[in-house]
Amino acid sequence: MPYELKVDGMKEISETLSKLEEKAPKAASKALYEGAGIMAAEIRKSAEGIKTAPFKYAGSGKTRLPSPEEKAIVTAAGAGIARFNKDGTEVDTSVGFRNAGYADLDGKKKPIALIVNSINSGTSFMTKQPFIRKAANSGGKKAMEAMKKVIETEFEAVTK
Repeated sequence: MPYELKVDGMKEISETLSKLEEKAPKAASKALYEGAGIMAAEIRKSAEGIKTAPFKYAGSGKTRLPSPEEKAIVTAAGAGIARFNKDGTEVDTSVGFRNAGYADLDGKKKPIALIVNSINSGTSFMTKQPFIRKAANSGGKKAMEAMKKVIETEFEAVTK
């Protein structure tokens, strides 16, 4: 005697999966925007903690701390969020100072990204203060949790 299997609800499941597929890029973009905002805030907060000292030229073999003017330039510029790159199913962005522009420092125009990199990575004359890495370490988990929450909320709205 042959057995017969009957399944109800396959059409609804198929429709739900189609809706999820359709909404996934939007949910990913929303989540990424939320996470990038958290990371930008963490970088700004971390930049406030940069140690400074009044400007003086570093002698040979010696290093100096950033000047208060250099710190002010970095904190005023703030980290920005780059335009999203959408490539089919993937969405990504970056947070940082790449296109922050220029600032006057001692009567000269200097790229803000150069000042940030000098402070963050150090130079032959400036002491390294990796404030961006500290921000990434402290904000990474917060950003991931926020992104996860946004995606779960978006998908719950579709599945209900």
